[in-house]
Amino acid sequence: MRWELRSEDAAQVRSLAAALADLPALKAGRISPSDAGRLTATLAGLLVRRGISDPEAAADYLSPSLSHLHSPDQMMGLSVAVDRLDAAIAHKEPILIYGDYDVDGTMAVIILKTAIELCGGAADFHVPHRIREGYDMRDDVIERAAAAGIRLIISVDMGIRAFAPAETAQRLGVDLIVTDHHLPGPDGVPKAWAVVNPNQAGCEYPYKQLCGAGVAFKLAQGLMQRRLDAKDHNKLLLSFLKLVAIATIADAVPLTGENRVFASLGLDALRRAVNPGLKALLEVAQISASRPPTSVEVAFRVAPRINAAGRMDVARDVIELFSVKDALRARELAAKLDQLNTDRQEEERRILKAVEERFTGDPALCDAYCIVVDGDGWHRGVIGITATRVVERYNRPTVVIAREGEEAFGSGRSIPAFHLLGAIESCHDLFSRYGGHAHACGFAMPAANVEELRVRLDAFARTRLTPADFDPVLDLDAELWLGEITPELFQALRLLEPYGVGNPEPVFAARGVQLKAPPRILKDKHVKLKLKPGPGAVFEPGPAGVGDPSAQPAGRDHREMSATAILTTPRCHPDGAAIRRAEKAAAVVERDANSRRTDNRELRSKVTFDALGWHMAERLVQTPLLAGDTVDIAFTVGHNDHPEYGGLELSLRDFKIPVG
Repeated sequence: MRWELRSEDAAQVRSLAAALADLPALKAGRISPSDAGRLTATLAGLLVRRGISDPEAAADYLSPSLSHLHSPDQMMGLSVAVDRLDAAIAHKEPILIYGDYDVDGTMAVIILKTAIELCGGAADFHVPHRIREGYDMRDDVIERAAAAGIRLIISVDMGIRAFAPAETAQRLGVDLIVTDHHLPGPDGVPKAWAVVNPNQAGCEYPYKQLCGAGVAFKLAQGLMQRRLDAKDHNKLLLSFLKLVAIATIADAVPLTGENRVFASLGLDALRRAVNPGLKALLEVAQISASRPPTSVEVAFRVAPRINAAGRMDVARDVIELFSVKDALRARELAAKLDQLNTDRQEEERRILKAVEERFTGDPALCDAYCIVVDGDGWHRGVIGITATRVVERYNRPTVVIAREGEEAFGSGRSIPAFHLLGAIESCHDLFSRYGGHAHACGFAMPAANVEELRVRLDAFARTRLTPADFDPVLDLDAELWLGEITPELFQALRLLEPYGVGNPEPVFAARGVQLKAPPRILKDKHVKLKLKPGPGAVFEPGPAGVGDPSAQPAGRDHREMSATAILTTPRCHPDGAAIRRAEKAAAVVERDANSRRTDNRELRSKVTFDALGWHMAERLVQTPLLAGDTVDIAFTVGHNDHPEYGGLELSLRDFKIPVG
């Protein structure tokens, strides 16, 4: 793995660090006044690397607020959609919400359905069965809705390429409102009553990266502003943001801009969950109620259980879970989702094993620029997550295809250098339907076309990728001495949460770190190292002046007067003896300060940290380590909340034996 240290404009860092010192978030007691200059400089560097150098933008970033949400009316088509919804509620028309079966789609259904009911309307919903119906809208569903008297259908997290269903709705006298976030195709958008999608041509909405539930939330926000008392708005918005946060994190959209507001406020609100279904889900996912869940906990504990319903069974269970009022029934549904998730994990392992065997027996597959693997009997609901696992292992764009007789269903995931939807569109004639975005796609096709797809995708990838694109790269935010890792630093880093796409957790490097004890293997797959600063790696934190984040080598000449000494000396005094007395007193102060710095330096040089390397046990076979060995490490800074062994700990991203 290649390490790359991110660079930033030093002048921007200094300027922003000076502004950060006055931010309420840094004065609210969350960060100790000690080492304030170094911490603000570190924080400023991290923000500048994330494209945030303006003090006002930094203040918004560090303290998200409902006031940072954009007006929903800025989204093209939304006012027209609200007008139609408002009329339907006023005339007591039945409304059908047509949503996707994943986390994003189901959360969008719940958000919009709840908002309509709060505003006095009535809404039913349809979530397609992944296996029997597949993704996106279908003519037969619209036909049945029209026959049942439905005159308004709203799609959520789908529909931007549903041209035929839109024509069916128009022919049957059904008004269709499409709300989606996926990229429109080359033919534009369907002919609907209204299309609400920030990515459609001509839409000037300031933020384009919303997930499907985020778009549904903006429609709900606009509707509630139209029909409900203003005094209730903020409370209701915060309630909805719990679900928007789950969907935003699960759908892996960038946690920047408005998405950052959704995720930050929504995660905080989750610790005050009152909905019986949501509480039961958090309990079965083993999420502590004493603090807000992290984005990692939502992504790896909450979202998979919601997704499991649509992947393995029927996503309607998710809607019922969030709608039920009985706590016992809520726990039953949450337990069912938990079991479905276990079933999904087992199926995923089975398919991954088959994929690994395919790589072992097929040299051509190992050389592919775009990996395409297919199999009979593979569960269609699991191939997406399987594609993700293959990309993680081989760092190449991957398409996994489940064959079912004469049909085939595929799901793809990509690497940053490769626009997967563009690749899929280059083969559009092979599919019966397809969709997606830059780094994920889904499609259906005749099984006879799979081999042609394999050839054409690989050829397309070879025109746009080089072998260097397959080398995993670890972006480093900064280099740290282990002694600089303090509770104050950890609290400063927490201001950047929640982490995710577009706002990755800061990764640091420490050079010349020494193993204090032999490595430990945990559960046959993880590694635990006990680390301390290496010999000669004793550093003194740089001056507290804002904007100088560098560490200074120990033994720096301290003959310059410190800030304390300067303050102790009078500006002007007619008595020369008084000046000499002040200088003598200043020297004592300086000597004591130097002594404290030396003590602090020595104390920090003796600090030890536990460092956990998840799934790194195999690395010790390739690179054996012994107590006393010196290594370079790349890591993130975390905290173990265990009441007995808790404290700061490091999470390894990589380690290397120093060269030379």
